[in-house]
Amino acid sequence: MGTGMLAFLSLLPIIVVGVFLVGLRWPASKAMPISYLVAVGLALFVWKVPGATVAAASVNGLVVAGTLLFIIFGAILLLNTLQESGGIKVIRQGFTDISPDRRIQVIIIAWLFGSFIEGASGFGTPAAVAVPLLVGLGFPAMAAVIAGMVIQSTPVTFGAVGTPILVGVHTGLSADSSIASNFMVLISDIAGKAAILHMISGTLVPLFVVALMTRFFGKNKSFTEGIKVWKFALFAAFAMTIPYVIVANVLGPEFPSMTGGLIGLAIVVSAAKKGFLLPPKEEAWDFEEKSKWDPEWTGNIEIKDIAHKNGSMSMMRAWTPYILVGLFLVMTRLTVLPLNAWMKAWNLQVSNIFGSEVSASFQPLYSPGTIFILVSILTFFIHGMNGSAYKRAWAQSGKTTIAASTALIFTVPMVQVFTNTGGGAAGFDKMPIELANGAAALAGEYWPFFATFIGGLGAFIAGSNTVSNMMFSLFQFNVGSQIGVDPAWIVALQAVGGAAGNMICVHNVVAASAVVGLVGREGAVIRKTLFPFTYYALLAGSIGYSIVWYSQEGIFNIGSFIAAAIAVAAIYIIATNQKRANILISNNKSF
Repeated sequence: MGTGMLAFLSLLPIIVVGVFLVGLRWPASKAMPISYLVAVGLALFVWKVPGATVAAASVNGLVVAGTLLFIIFGAILLLNTLQESGGIKVIRQGFTDISPDRRIQVIIIAWLFGSFIEGASGFGTPAAVAVPLLVGLGFPAMAAVIAGMVIQSTPVTFGAVGTPILVGVHTGLSADSSIASNFMVLISDIAGKAAILHMISGTLVPLFVVALMTRFFGKNKSFTEGIKVWKFALFAAFAMTIPYVIVANVLGPEFPSMTGGLIGLAIVVSAAKKGFLLPPKEEAWDFEEKSKWDPEWTGNIEIKDIAHKNGSMSMMRAWTPYILVGLFLVMTRLTVLPLNAWMKAWNLQVSNIFGSEVSASFQPLYSPGTIFILVSILTFFIHGMNGSAYKRAWAQSGKTTIAASTALIFTVPMVQVFTNTGGGAAGFDKMPIELANGAAALAGEYWPFFATFIGGLGAFIAGSNTVSNMMFSLFQFNVGSQIGVDPAWIVALQAVGGAAGNMICVHNVVAASAVVGLVGREGAVIRKTLFPFTYYALLAGSIGYSIVWYSQEGIFNIGSFIAAAIAVAAIYIIATNQKRANILISNNKSF
């Protein structure tokens, strides 16, 4: 069977997702079972993978789905605990005191706080922390999910203390020992290159977040209202990405996102408190009252304006649970601390399921879900809650988690079957690699444009930048060598694309939506995050092309032209919308 036909067949499970979930707007609970059956059919009858391997991959998928549901439950429980204790009301007031403008709030929480949490924990944890916090502050659930997904880009390559690079890229490349005599030198080089690409592409991410929010969830459905805060958005972007790229190139891949997010938070919050680059209070942007929201925007988690039982709570006390979450995540992820090894020691593992090479494992103490539950229990005492309120938090969290389970128990097994199709009797490589082979055969010297999209596709399928890097890093390195360019840049493009793919990853969207009770509207979220993903992958690919072919084609090549076109378009859109905003303000003042 030819490369093109194998690539097409490999694409079928993804086409099913695109048609039913995104195109026809089916809920994931209905679309993903079809995708799963297509993947199983291809594995059994085309790739001729043994039935035991397909069954084992499905079981492993159920285990992974269970670990995700555990994290989702913990995140929902923490949100409900803070709501019942009155902590959310205090936190909301604190952000209102910094700025009542929702555009400013979403940048601080999603972009900066989310980047810090991503750097500390990764694996979708920022959505489990930042998304419910935004909902607790009064954001529509869908707006919060979209914000949480769009920022799952720039910080992801260095999430979980550098795991996508240190584990994903390293594992992928180390399968060929002839590549380098010192893999860590190569890995550090790739990490530094990826950080530069991320810094350039990530500059507009905060602006995308606010523009999408005002366009889809504002009264006037206007990009202009979001773009109006472009100065603050760019300031927040650079406050995070400048220390991020310095740390990546000086200290390595472990701490860029965590450091960038933390330094960015300190700089931006301090500046915002002094009104730096903020719009005047009378021009603060807010959502319409909740009664006028589109029903599609809201989940089944109702945020109530509950005050503390004693009538007051300090800001520090209200924020303590989130501070503890960040602290515990850092303490358990740093390998230099003994707590890391202790938390990983309890590993529930089943090897060689049904006699196959597939294994399943779960580290309950190391899971962010355990940290969320532990912090929830501590919050019961810290916030002085009563038993009935805490019981309500647990009951509501259980109901919401159960509602999310249907989608995940088909989504993750589909991924596992898809990625475990190697070694079948047909002699084909696993589906993701056959898909990438087909793209490489078509692309030739233009591969840098495709490299980011292949990385993104890997993350879309697997739900993980780490897994995408494991699957494709060696393939990307070899393609770079074959077309005669520095392969380290091609692998860096893979890492960047894999990070951006988290914006549209099905099971990340399902998980983030489930945290705020937005089950069944995953397709609507992906339709809105598809454009920022395309921008991110295309810009990074264009810059990568320009860099790797600079010595032969000079500065004026197709990559630099596309990158320049994107920059000019961004400047034009900002300038045009700023002019419109000024006209609107003038007209309003004249009345």
